[in-house]
Amino acid sequence: MPVGTAGTVKAVTVDQLKETNTQIILGNTYHLYLQPGDELIAEAGGLHRFMNWDRSILTDSGGFQVFSLSKIKKIEEDGVMFQSFRDGSRHFFSPEKVIDIQQNLGSDIMMPLDICTPYGFEKSEMRESTEKTIRWAKRCLDHKNKNSPQLLFGIVQGGFETESRIECAEKLQEMEFDGYSIGSLSVGEPPELYETIVQALTPHIPDKPLYLMGVGDPERLLTGIQYGVDMFDCVLATRIARNRAVFTNYGRIILTNKQYERDFTPIDPECDCYTCRYYTKAYLRHLYKSKEILASTLGSIHNIRFLHRLMDKAKMAIEQDRFIPFAKNWIQTYIGK
Repeated sequence: MPVGTAGTVKAVTVDQLKETNTQIILGNTYHLYLQPGDELIAEAGGLHRFMNWDRSILTDSGGFQVFSLSKIKKIEEDGVMFQSFRDGSRHFFSPEKVIDIQQNLGSDIMMPLDICTPYGFEKSEMRESTEKTIRWAKRCLDHKNKNSPQLLFGIVQGGFETESRIECAEKLQEMEFDGYSIGSLSVGEPPELYETIVQALTPHIPDKPLYLMGVGDPERLLTGIQYGVDMFDCVLATRIARNRAVFTNYGRIILTNKQYERDFTPIDPECDCYTCRYYTKAYLRHLYKSKEILASTLGSIHNIRFLHRLMDKAKMAIEQDRFIPFAKNWIQTYIGK
């Protein structure tokens, strides 16, 4: 899922997104609540109509932003008090309010309020936060409009101990969510610990959609798929494109490097994206060096389409029962080994 935090995937129009074959995007409850406001979006007919996107939208609960962007925050049993990163005003998110906001937004998939546990959390604090996340999940589920077609996923927390992760997953399963997600990974932990957690946890998730939050690096996407993950989101594809970097089958490249000054070939000769069909690395280098806005658009189009094509290849490999060798060979080529 490309990330459209504030109701737009940065630098890319909805028509350009559709051309990359994007089926679903992510919006953010925290940001949309603060600006322009969920009630205004409801008045406009919901987020789909407001941003002219007629495909699926997942909204995350804003919990990560509350904990990462707010200089002042106070976690209580009833929810979390936080300070807006925009103007310093104070707000309160309860589990029920987060559901109300997302119902106003009208997203297809909602997420419950949770407490993120970044790498390095104290064990006692992690356990207390996980237990609160489980209680909040139940409150979100109870508060959701039962007649609404919106889906609600549970978020598995539990820090970086497999036992606490499994325990959280099993408690959430008792509530019967529409799908499940894994939170608080790719938050500074060692790569091997990330893989250990995902590998140990996925067998304990029921046969429902499984969403790994905040992961967008090609290697980690394939690793997640290997262990049973179905959905991912990340700002990585568009963020690195705004900062001169693009994906290729042989790893990331920085388009402003001198070697591309007279390189009149596409980013990836195998790619069918708009950028690769019509533009060269030399032209893109020129745009980035000139600080032209078009550079971010063309780079983002390529990176989004690159990841969709990778997912298509993964699906085909699964259908042909050859995913493990496919993933191994692809990653070896990507990292140059």
